[in-house]
Amino acid sequence: MKTDNLIFGRNPVYELLQTNPERITKIYIQKGVRIDQKIYDRIKESRIPVSLVSREKLKSMVGNVNHQGIVARISPIETVSASEIIERVVKNRGIVAVVDHVEDPQNLGNIIRTTEVLGGLGVVIPSRRQAPLSETVVKASAGAIFHIPIAVVPNIASFLRNFKKEGGFVVSVEIGGENIFNFKFPFPLAIVIGGEDKGVSRLTLKESDYVVSIPMKGKTGSLNAASAFAIALAFAVRDMG
Repeated sequence: MKTDNLIFGRNPVYELLQTNPERITKIYIQKGVRIDQKIYDRIKESRIPVSLVSREKLKSMVGNVNHQGIVARISPIETVSASEIIERVVKNRGIVAVVDHVEDPQNLGNIIRTTEVLGGLGVVIPSRRQAPLSETVVKASAGAIFHIPIAVVPNIASFLRNFKKEGGFVVSVEIGGENIFNFKFPFPLAIVIGGEDKGVSRLTLKESDYVVSIPMKGKTGSLNAASAFAIALAFAVRDMG
């Protein structure tokens, strides 16, 4: 499966120029806007085509966002099969992030970034009622989306059943579970994080071996999906030794 994307902003474009310039097919720069010389140098070294365009052209491409005068068109994001993710995680007794209908692209991008940074071996997302792999997700992931396998599956519960058949354990992060501070994570591991409004779905919870919760002491009483996932993944990585 492949998804077309644009990324924008000087730091995201420069990071991609540093790490995966081959994924960039063309760069658009707003006329009259000064771009850092280091960006121009990397563009020249990578021999990437550049078009100088109007502000209106960039707006038509990415909408009313702070693009900082630069937009890069990137080659489609390639995803892998669910079976590839399962095999990799089980073989290495590692961790896969399972995203259960997170609709905020910023949250999804941050979850992907956290998974990659902390050594997760893959990310699984559903094909429906879920933030797509858009340019906003790419930017929020800070390029991590290009460095970690991602599988898009029709049914999260079915994926988890298959994962457990191969020896994996499923831990969902949800209200009413065991205190995460006292929990010992098992491996190979799937950490499930639910959507912003509804949390982990009922069918997904039925497939969970354990449910853990993060104690809340502040007045706000809640965390967004990306923050809750980051905490859970950090505890799981600790338990890997």
